[in-house]
Amino acid sequence: MEAKAILRYARIAPRKVQIVLDLIRGKDCNVAAAILRETPKAASEDLTKLLKSAMANAENNFGMDKNNLYVSECFVCPGPILKRIRPRAQGRAYHIYKRTSHITLVVKEKD
Repeated sequence: MEAKAILRYARIAPRKVQIVLDLIRGKDCNVAAAILRETPKAASEDLTKLLKSAMANAENNFGMDKNNLYVSECFVCPGPILKRIRPRAQGRAYHIYKRTSHITLVVKEKD
């Protein structure tokens, strides 16, 4: 049995999220929350809320014990890209890509 939480359209680039996800994959949920709390990355705040949501889903929807949960899988997929243009010298333009992410976090109970 597994419980998951999904964050869609997060305004952070997927490669920045992937670095933090690699730190918590396979870890106990309490340890993962501690790692996220102490990691000075922009994605840590969103991932902390997502982990708490997945743990609450496991406890309330599936009756799992929140002390026996671990992060079984977590991944990020690119979302739509907001394209912006910045004017430059001599009539040129630079493209600015504001990337978004769809983050999925799955927790399972230890046997």
